[in-house]
Amino acid sequence: MDLGDTLASGPQKPHKSVAGRSPTGSPQTKRNAVVAVFRATGIRLSELAGICYDAEDARRSDLDLWNREITIRGKGGKARIVRIGYDAARSLDRYLRIRSRHAQAWRPQLWLGVNNRGPLTANGIYQMIARRGRQCGVDVSPHRFRHHFSHTWLDRGGAEGDLMELNGWISPQMLRRYGASARSARARRTYDRIMNGSP
Repeated sequence: MDLGDTLASGPQKPHKSVAGRSPTGSPQTKRNAVVAVFRATGIRLSELAGICYDAEDARRSDLDLWNREITIRGKGGKARIVRIGYDAARSLDRYLRIRSRHAQAWRPQLWLGVNNRGPLTANGIYQMIARRGRQCGVDVSPHRFRHHFSHTWLDRGGAEGDLMELNGWISPQMLRRYGASARSARARRTYDRIMNGSP
């Protein structure tokens, strides 16, 4: 079970509200969407916090669920498009349906707080992920998803140049740093494939 599965399937803490149910939906729905996007993209915390959404005007929205793409603004405000899988798109769709009932749904920030509070900051998202990790007995931070994504990409044979583009890296030095964790495992598998003739 990987990090995303652990956070999604760990112990569930019921959400308490006066009426017994949150008026803006379950906080787990938002958390699951956040984890799904981190897991599918490996984007930076600040990039995730900066995603904008406009249900009425697609030109002002960073989300394109139909094409499973998110426009991200990285370091220096440079925009790039990242792809998400079907599971992440479904998690985002569930969150958007709940978000539409939020008292502050008019705001451009995608991630809104519980109990009709304003947008979540990068720090708020960090705390949400760290809290969930503690509930599941896992030491986790949003940056760990970036390492996991990079490791998985390289481990499954993804091209290094494509990973640089997806992660918004200009320097190959970052590729060496993030790819180091997968390098040894890839080398051993390549050995088996080449020397033993096994896949």
